[in-house]
Amino acid sequence: MEYLAKINIFLVDDDALFLRTLELEFVERTEFSIKTFATGELCIQNLELRPDVIILDYQLDGIEEGAMNGMQTLDKIKLFDESIPVIMLSSQDKIEVAVDCMHHKAFDYVVKSETAFMRLNKIISNALHYKKIEKELSWYMDKM
Repeated sequence: MEYLAKINIFLVDDDALFLRTLELEFVERTEFSIKTFATGELCIQNLELRPDVIILDYQLDGIEEGAMNGMQTLDKIKLFDESIPVIMLSSQDKIEVAVDCMHHKAFDYVVKSETAFMRLNKIISNALHYKKIEKELSWYMDKM
């Protein structure tokens, strides 16, 4: 029997209700291993756990004054390991916010809504597929 490791997902959001709801959706509907964090600082402190994907709130300003916002957290994640796909979440449905996220190397951007879980699940699948292709291409290029 082949052992398959669970996909490790970090959920980072200062909105406790949204964070818990999203966590329950993933736990009940997927086989992912889910870890939740209420601040960017806590997420950064746990990056050694090597998440496969991080879902990160854009704002992150509701827990403590002076805490890192989502973009600052995204930048620190990318400094730690640029290959970790980070999907940004926001209640703001503004193209400027989405473009800003992409400029900071986010994998994708999702607006918080009733369909957010379905969109996130599809984007995670795409991100993992992309990482697999990237790894295979890197292996092939090393052989040349």
